[in-house]
Amino acid sequence: MKINKLLYLHIFFWAIYVTGAVLVPYFAFHSKNTIFNITFFITSIICFYVNYFIVVPRFFDADKLYKSFFAFFLSVASFVVVRYFAEEMFLPQFFGVRNYAKGVSFGFYFFDNIFYSSTTIFISTTFWFFKYSIIAEEEKTKLIEAKKNAELQALKTQINPHFIFNSLNNIYSLVYQKSDQALPALEELSQLLRYSTKDLEKDFISLDKEIGYIDSLTALEKLRLKNPELLIVEKNINHPKLNISPMILVPFVENAFKHGDFRNKGFRMKISDENQVLNFHLLNYKKERMKDSVSGIGIENVRKRLEILYPKKYELNIKDSEIEFIVDLKIDLRNE
Repeated sequence: MKINKLLYLHIFFWAIYVTGAVLVPYFAFHSKNTIFNITFFITSIICFYVNYFIVVPRFFDADKLYKSFFAFFLSVASFVVVRYFAEEMFLPQFFGVRNYAKGVSFGFYFFDNIFYSSTTIFISTTFWFFKYSIIAEEEKTKLIEAKKNAELQALKTQINPHFIFNSLNNIYSLVYQKSDQALPALEELSQLLRYSTKDLEKDFISLDKEIGYIDSLTALEKLRLKNPELLIVEKNINHPKLNISPMILVPFVENAFKHGDFRNKGFRMKISDENQVLNFHLLNYKKERMKDSVSGIGIENVRKRLEILYPKKYELNIKDSEIEFIVDLKIDLRNE
């Protein structure tokens, strides 16, 4: 976390400060003003954090110059009061020494310390703005992430009712025809429901679960086709536990079943993950009455999700001709 790095920056700054202001003068030059160097160092620390935690957050306003001057005055005042107490009251009382000549007025003391306090106030304010920028950036990142998550959930919600509705229609037809295939269809539907109720809630699932859903969907669709052998599926999966966002591949398959011509043409699907890069190819022929564009809301949602989840890590090419619809998708799934 960047805030932790800011803490290290504070520690580093004060280590350099105490070395240059106290330790080096004492050990290298045998300074006789070490006690005043120490009180100045302590005063600087107190003033630094009064300005850092109280004055700047509450009073600084770039749009109202008078408030910024007031903030500066408060920080200088805190520096003067602390240093005056330490050097003109505490040290004379307990050590018999003072930094300024006896009888110096508080007004002169205040004026003289404007210069000494300004450096500390400036560095403290700079540190605060650095911290503010870090927090603002983290908040911005969180908002962007929340927006992405909300959008992804909305896209999934749009997809989910579509494939469940299609599956129920298929099973209804089988039950209505009193087909022996109704029971296997219900079993496949249970797999679909398990996927849609559990896996869709996750950000990522294993590749074999996404493909397992496609297998169930394909098996369910085969039950209603006269020529199921026309559905050709080729899989070469070497890394089944690779992570992938759910419902990335499925909408393309649904689109093929919804708009494809399965009377004598069918479709061909190839899935592989060589070098942990997913390659998905799907070819289906259009029905005679649907030779216009068949790319629906599901595929548009996939485009948006790919852009959000896999920026610069995917290639999607769709060929939508008069008689066929071809999808070529490549996703780099490494380190997901």
